[in-house]
Amino acid sequence: MNEQQLIELLDELVKHPQESEWVEFKLNFHSPEEIGKRLSALSNGACMHNQNFGYLVFGIEDQSHIVKGTSFKAKSHKKGGEDLEHWLTTRLNPRIDFTVHEFDYDESRHISLYIIPAAKNQPVEFHNQSYIRIGSITRKLNEYPEKQAKIWKRDVVPFEKEIAMDNLSAIDITRYLSTETYFDLMKLPYPSTQQGVIDKFIEDGLVIKNSGFAITKLGALLFAKQLKDFESVARKSIRVIVYKGKNKVETEREQMGGRGYAIGFEGLVIWINSQLPANEEIGKALRTESRMYPEVAIRELVANALVHQDLNEKGFPMIEIFSDRIEISNPGRPLVTPERFIDAYLSRNEKLADIMRRLGFCEEKGSGLDKVIFNIELYQLPPLNVTVAENRTSVAMFSYKELLDLDKKEKVRACYQHACLKYVSNEKMTNQSLRDRFKIADHNYAAASRIIRDSLTEGVIKEDDPESRSRKYASYIPYWA
Repeated sequence: MNEQQLIELLDELVKHPQESEWVEFKLNFHSPEEIGKRLSALSNGACMHNQNFGYLVFGIEDQSHIVKGTSFKAKSHKKGGEDLEHWLTTRLNPRIDFTVHEFDYDESRHISLYIIPAAKNQPVEFHNQSYIRIGSITRKLNEYPEKQAKIWKRDVVPFEKEIAMDNLSAIDITRYLSTETYFDLMKLPYPSTQQGVIDKFIEDGLVIKNSGFAITKLGALLFAKQLKDFESVARKSIRVIVYKGKNKVETEREQMGGRGYAIGFEGLVIWINSQLPANEEIGKALRTESRMYPEVAIRELVANALVHQDLNEKGFPMIEIFSDRIEISNPGRPLVTPERFIDAYLSRNEKLADIMRRLGFCEEKGSGLDKVIFNIELYQLPPLNVTVAENRTSVAMFSYKELLDLDKKEKVRACYQHACLKYVSNEKMTNQSLRDRFKIADHNYAAASRIIRDSLTEGVIKEDDPESRSRKYASYIPYWA
């Protein structure tokens, strides 16, 4: 929202005859804990009253609703040495994606505003306690079981189907969304009438017929000409950060996507590749450069981060480039264990995933990570490393290392991923195939045998035929096969 839009929103809020379960006015700041309780209460109240958002406004006299201004600076305020916004986020469960705005109502009156999304399918808690507003008083939600039950029973609308912008004309649709990109990527002829365009967007759930027309969050995420036009999805913009070394101490450059995923995807992948280190190869006649990482792997991992993110979780997809690795992460914990990424498929965002596949940005269900691992092996790179921490999933791809420079865990992980790749390709891992993967000379077969033995000990692979006595022709499969 720009400043004028925020002023108009405030003017609408102060017209309410009194505070409600989803709107609260404060003149000045009292404590971080008070704000945390209010965020919980207003989110839960908005859910029960079928509102998309709750609002906590600083700078308004609560009885008269007169705009007086506040000295509270919500975005810069600290709790200890920590930003208040981050402190609040980490103490809310689930971590709702509230937004904080500061603006000047006029030259003498400053406003701080929290816009809080309504709770979805479970009450929002602060410090493990959920709250609700009764009139102008904040109370514990468990004291009102009938209100608590309403939140648990409320039908949840998927994020993709929620409305990002309403009360639009057909012309507005083409003003905010790149309809040409949709038809170009789908390889469909552009309709001869505006209604034909709208009908197709309605068919794919990008637009719905509401009071006039409405753009869904799915439509905005994929085809927004400017994501900043849609406050509810603007914070899902992709960010790319390039660091100088192996850590985050020094940032060289940063890029934030401003357009919908479908519009900006190709440019994003090109820009990422332009920031990656290259190996120089001298051919017979020409000096050429090949990238340190396979582009197809970058492309697939970025697409997966977009498709599998938890859209209801606070945060955004991020690509971080270091001198020795690239990390691609997204908000949310995976729905399947990371060890089963290569063979299992379960997405929170089926409609987003479906359209991304039809647009050609990612592979069919369950057939993407095998391509990533295949190309990693082709480039002789260390294995992927997937980590899940603090409601965020991260996949790291590392630059080239000699086999001797890999530690035991990396060798075992590479062996497991190789066994998975072979299995989903209807083949079996053998000592020979593992030697090919690591480019181990045939006379050093014992080195591959040690890696296989360690992997068996760790329980990540098992013998395909435990009854066989032959070590020379033994084959291996993943532990879950």
